[in-house]
Amino acid sequence: MAASRRQSTTSSRRSGELPGGAGAHGHRSSFDRGRAPFSPNVHGRQLSSYSARSSQVSSSGSFKAAAQRVAGAFTSCFVPRVPVKTEEEEVKSRGTTECHVSIDSAGSGQECRALTIADLSKATSNFSEKNIIKQGGSSTMYRGKLKDGSQIAVKCVRKLNGQYLTAELWRELETLQNIEHQNLARFLGFFERNNDSLIVLEYVSNGSLREHLDESCGNGLELVQRLSIAIDVAHAITYLHEYKEHPIIHGGIRSSVVLLTDALAAKVTGFGLLGMAASASGSGTGSGSDATPAKGAAGYVDPEYLSTYQLTDKSDVYSFGVLVVELVTGRPPVERSRGGEARLTTKWALQKCRGGEAVVAMDPRMRRSPASVTAVERMLALAAQCVATARKDRPSMRRCTEVLWAIRREYHRREEPRCAGAAVADDRSDEWVLRSQVARKPNRGCSL
Repeated sequence: MAASRRQSTTSSRRSGELPGGAGAHGHRSSFDRGRAPFSPNVHGRQLSSYSARSSQVSSSGSFKAAAQRVAGAFTSCFVPRVPVKTEEEEVKSRGTTECHVSIDSAGSGQECRALTIADLSKATSNFSEKNIIKQGGSSTMYRGKLKDGSQIAVKCVRKLNGQYLTAELWRELETLQNIEHQNLARFLGFFERNNDSLIVLEYVSNGSLREHLDESCGNGLELVQRLSIAIDVAHAITYLHEYKEHPIIHGGIRSSVVLLTDALAAKVTGFGLLGMAASASGSGTGSGSDATPAKGAAGYVDPEYLSTYQLTDKSDVYSFGVLVVELVTGRPPVERSRGGEARLTTKWALQKCRGGEAVVAMDPRMRRSPASVTAVERMLALAAQCVATARKDRPSMRRCTEVLWAIRREYHRREEPRCAGAAVADDRSDEWVLRSQVARKPNRGCSL
């Protein structure tokens, strides 16, 4: 009886192990469904091996030994999982990374090869001290000259605690590379190394607006030049706020980031780089509306930021209003050397304007005339709207641009006959400004 039972059991096992029998292909388990089949040869070898071991198990009767052999047969079917790195870990593991664009300094539109760190090193004479333009607590700006003769500015930001840019900021870099406007200093590239980050920008050779207002650079600015600079800046910020992909908040508008060309055209720099610099130096939370206002921005910061800790497009409008007052008075927003109300330039100038004394707030280096005084009154009236306490009461940057165009056109119309030629050219170039915005009579007090 025992022998017959063993023969019966052995025969039933063998019939279930045949490669082509019902035991092999009569049904598929849930584990097998959806799996790519093994190749026939490999599959056949695995089945035959399993059958041979099964016969040995039946003769030995050792269940433990059989389990060990079966497990060994299937070991080759499984491989260890390889961990996948996150984007941030991938950025950090590279050590030296770069994000840059091809440039054509001559403006011919021809394709040029992309910048490399080696190019920057050669352009700046290995970051020589003689090429330093400006130096701060955690960053240094270098001037460089490429092989084709074009000049670049390289800002080197030292990183703290091994900080690396997030994947979100890398995506913003790709956006910045596509931004081109005649009043924005072009962003040329970004490189990240182990200990510092390199921001490459278009080099503008004629100094900053603040340097011209201080007369440490240039020969002084007349009202028409200041109006044109204000319009250039307004155009640049409007472009950022209305950018086709998503609005871009500058977050650090001030006279030191407005650079001037030899023809006194304004180019705004620093846009979109506020959060990157903060992240690279370990001193901020990142980019976008959560970015921290830049150092040296005393007097330019939106008061609502102090309660909300959020920067918006109206935060840029506030800073622009302060900049307009700076253009009119020639003074920085805060002058610690002055006492009383005159110490806070914006508040002092707007009080003078409301009292009908806008001429007192004018930079004494500018020539006075009925046309210039009227233009100054209207500029200060616009500034008063921009620095309104509530953000909802501030105009858009597009509206600021339109008002400034109207002020400049009216100034040309009322100025001496020698400005007639410039007024004709101005009329042709700004036909899009609504005629209803142009004042038809001299303003009294601080009003548009």
